[in-house]
Amino acid sequence: MKSSTVTPVNGATVRLKPEQFGELVFHREVMRHYLSETALEAVSRWEHGEPISPELADEIANALRQWASEKGATHYTHWFHPLTGLTAEKHENFFEVHRGKVLSGFNGSELLQQEPDASSFPSGGLRSTFEARGYTAWDPTSPPFIYGKTLCIPSAYVSYDGHALDYKTPLLRSIEALNQTAKKVVSLFYKGVERVFPTLGVEQEFFLIEREAFQRRLDLRLTGRTLIGAPSPRGQQMEDHYFGSIPERILAFFEELEAEAWRLGIPLKTRHNEVAPSQYECAPIFEELNVAIDHNQLLMDLLRRTARRHGLECLLHEKPFAGINGSGKHNNWSLSTDTGINLLSVGKNPRENLRFFSILSIVLMAVYKHADLLRATIATPGNEHRLGGNEAPPAILSVFLGKAVTQAVEALEKVPELPRLTDKTPLSLLVPRLPSLLRDNTDRNRTAPFAFTGSKFEFRAVGASAHCAPAMIALNAAVAEAMDRFAEEVQLRRSQSPSREMAILSVIRDFLIESRPIRFDGNNYDPAWREEAEQRGLSVSFHVPQVLKVYLSPATQKLFGERQILSETELHARYEVRIERYVKAYGIELHTLLDLLRSAVLPAAFEYQKELTALLTTEPMQALATSIAPEKLPQQALFEKLQFHIEGIWKGIQRAESLWQYILSLSTPEEQANHVYEEVRPLMEEMRRHADAIEGLLPSEKYPLPRYADILFSVR
Repeated sequence: MKSSTVTPVNGATVRLKPEQFGELVFHREVMRHYLSETALEAVSRWEHGEPISPELADEIANALRQWASEKGATHYTHWFHPLTGLTAEKHENFFEVHRGKVLSGFNGSELLQQEPDASSFPSGGLRSTFEARGYTAWDPTSPPFIYGKTLCIPSAYVSYDGHALDYKTPLLRSIEALNQTAKKVVSLFYKGVERVFPTLGVEQEFFLIEREAFQRRLDLRLTGRTLIGAPSPRGQQMEDHYFGSIPERILAFFEELEAEAWRLGIPLKTRHNEVAPSQYECAPIFEELNVAIDHNQLLMDLLRRTARRHGLECLLHEKPFAGINGSGKHNNWSLSTDTGINLLSVGKNPRENLRFFSILSIVLMAVYKHADLLRATIATPGNEHRLGGNEAPPAILSVFLGKAVTQAVEALEKVPELPRLTDKTPLSLLVPRLPSLLRDNTDRNRTAPFAFTGSKFEFRAVGASAHCAPAMIALNAAVAEAMDRFAEEVQLRRSQSPSREMAILSVIRDFLIESRPIRFDGNNYDPAWREEAEQRGLSVSFHVPQVLKVYLSPATQKLFGERQILSETELHARYEVRIERYVKAYGIELHTLLDLLRSAVLPAAFEYQKELTALLTTEPMQALATSIAPEKLPQQALFEKLQFHIEGIWKGIQRAESLWQYILSLSTPEEQANHVYEEVRPLMEEMRRHADAIEGLLPSEKYPLPRYADILFSVR
């Protein structure tokens, strides 16, 4: 394989070489050069749950420091995932000075544990703000890496009392819970499987715009989205941006991004133009779920940093521009064994197909039973603007299987006999010079929130800026519960069935029939689907504060509590954090909007009105007005339209100020969130309509903000 090169804006040359993959990662091959065999064996046992001794921890810490120093690192940090949705780090120097002598300040105990100040991270009441102690602990299943000049140690983060204050701790718990219960089901088909683990591939969507335009938009800087902005005459209606030729400047950005990701062990595989103008996507190949989520969090930071080096700004908000496609991240989830079997791949023989339909029925049952919880995991202020829009799934959970798989499932429902299902079938193009294609057993339904896409399920509804862990924790837990039930049912029916296969088939059939309401292969954008979903008994709710209450439901507490993933206290804390952040996000947006209206939109409108007034009071204009009475002059009509929208904005500002003061006076975050959803959101939309109308009335040179056309069609 040859290396590729590109010269980015800053003039540096970027090279992508196979041997550089993961060169900034302390992975197993690197360990062999720095650790003894005894330490290597201890690390392997530790990854499987056996404690490591202080002596071996010291050896690993010394090796890490030596390797990192050779790579130019000067500091280390425990890199963790607090409930902000971002990552956090506190840098420590590798060395200490004691009595004038420089000593190593990085040993085994500091590798295994660190104590960041926990007082200012969201906790949902798990500790008071004046209680600052919290602990981070190295997660050995995700290898350390060097970012800049800092050695980053992926870590879990807990409170002084051991409560999870992060996403990684419950994520690791959910992976282990799934492993333990999945092995019961897998043992029905295979011997020698010691571990079952989820895999994940995250497709990441984002916008790239000129940094200069970004800096001139207060709303983009403070909230990530445009709070006002009239539509551009051209948006995505020509459908010519999708998969189009990547602009040279964007290609330079991508190649530098890929080179940086490559060295950090992030296996980016694809890049392309997305549907909306200035929108793009990149995606890695599949990895173990925990590492994939670490890599996605790191990738989002890389996207922003790399964009700025190219004079661009990366927007990860789910809906930065009204009226065009928003951004998500498609979570492609599957299950694998340590023996190399993808449990969601279609089988090549009856036994493997029996395994496939077993796992398929289990996932369908999991999503059916906990659709409300999965919906809650994606309910964020940003995603609220995206769900249901073009290229985004609706806020109603359903599962798409595709024609071939649906036909097989329906046949199984009628008769408990194993249907024949092949992975791919030939597709002729009727042109001899073109090769025959292999058609997958399922099409792709871009309107489906949860779709089977061949050997994996694609959860399409996660927001572009969101942390993937909440959705994956819920999915892992739900599947673990369904696995338990499946294994128990098979065991009960073994004595009643003539064969093991018949016992398994009968359970598959019952699972498929019970979970039938969650299956929908139609157009999720069709307004009729909402009515049909309600008739099926599925939840249809767009009220985010109400959706989030499922975190407090007995079913959710039972699901997480029985598997020791999240306690009732930890679940309640997550609910409190989500509700508080919902209110705070809209508070920032509301006050940013008011600032923009007062400082930019209204002054520009007043100035133009002043010019119109001066024009209308001239003798020629007054004479013209007299001669065409009773009709209005266009200038007079324009003045009155401006006045109408100015008054609308002014009334909205006054209402917003009093409304927000009232919301702050309410006693609970839940009450505040309800008023935000029911009153603040529509009020902001009303003020936006007036502001966007004013933008359309003003000459371009008099409007003080970059317009949509300037932002979306300037990067070439």
